[in-house]
Amino acid sequence: MTTMDRGTTTIAAAIDMIARRDGGRLLSSLVGTLRNFQLAEDSLQDALESALVHWNRNGLPVSPQGWIMQTTKRKAIDRLRRSANFRSKSDELAYLIKVENESSSDESEEHIGDERLKLIFTCCHPALERKTSVALTLRSVCGLKTEEIADAFLDGHDAMAQRLVRARHKITKAGIAYEVPGPDGWPDRLEGVLAVIYLIFNEGYASSGEVHIRSDLCEEAIRLSRLLADLCPREPEVEGLLSLMLLHHARSSARLGSGGQIMSLETQDRTLWNRAEIAEGTTLLEKALRRGRPGAYQLQAAIIAVHAEASSFAETDWREIALIYGALSDMADNPVFELNRIVALSYVEGPAAALQRLRPIAQALVQYQPFHAVQADLLVRTGQNAAARIAYEAAIRLSQSDAEKRFLLEKLAALGQSLQAG
Repeated sequence: MTTMDRGTTTIAAAIDMIARRDGGRLLSSLVGTLRNFQLAEDSLQDALESALVHWNRNGLPVSPQGWIMQTTKRKAIDRLRRSANFRSKSDELAYLIKVENESSSDESEEHIGDERLKLIFTCCHPALERKTSVALTLRSVCGLKTEEIADAFLDGHDAMAQRLVRARHKITKAGIAYEVPGPDGWPDRLEGVLAVIYLIFNEGYASSGEVHIRSDLCEEAIRLSRLLADLCPREPEVEGLLSLMLLHHARSSARLGSGGQIMSLETQDRTLWNRAEIAEGTTLLEKALRRGRPGAYQLQAAIIAVHAEASSFAETDWREIALIYGALSDMADNPVFELNRIVALSYVEGPAAALQRLRPIAQALVQYQPFHAVQADLLVRTGQNAAARIAYEAAIRLSQSDAEKRFLLEKLAALGQSLQAG
């Protein structure tokens, strides 16, 4: 590789890192400035492409993010000037030229101070179906890949890609205005905002690729949730979500072994759990439940609290966990809740009874990796090792995480040794 090739690769890597690390924050600020979501997205992409050319020629600027922000505003002006309906855009163009020459804007009337949270509220537009608005927000604001979003919703990758394309077309055709809502508009968007923050955390908690845990995403979701709790006090589901994430995050230090391997809940060293986060999460949960409006996030937090209270895996109150999952299943038609209830019941009724309970949800979760992993575990526990091998192989094929694949391959290898010994 020549020196020039290495330089180009270095610049491209720097631009890619900025897009992944700062893209959501930049877009958040740009939407607020440009007042047009699609224009902000397209102009930001133009600026990133321009950066590759200019930075290879002149080197990295002193402030790469500032360079991209300023260039994006200019690209937006260029796009509007080239627009076929230039006349109808003249007011918008005049506004952009004005802000392009201004160093700051008046934020005295803003209620949401954080740019990323502001854009999440903006994108969770009530004119869009909630699932669509959440998916679009995760893609555009949070930088999650289409495949990661599809997996979060248990959708096919192609189906999710088409959903995102249709959403963008609808926004353009219907002229949906992306404006930051005031407090009166928050209730209509709160459910979507909570879903976005929860799915950011989920992607960090069990990420795909080489790094199984992305602490940056987990901590960003917790940060956003704290801001949301300040904005929306006395909202039990906001408190429930923050509690849920804190209780999960408390186990982070114990979730991977010294070699980066996944440690199951059964094998984790519970002395490594963060007791301060557990205490904060439990206090938040108790406060939320006292409000008398239990919701899905509060109930999920209650389940993790039961795990946190147990001194060991054997001491876990599985009957209580199964009851809470039952309440969740009644509240939301989600087969994943039922799958988790079945896992809990396997420690109450036994694995054979749990296997029978898997049948009604098998079709709904045929592409869901944890379903096959649970089935394999239950089959091993009932001595059906040959069938367990098939289930493990299915789970490995569907796994998106390298660490998860290694974990399952180790299970499969141990099963192979057991079969040979038998």
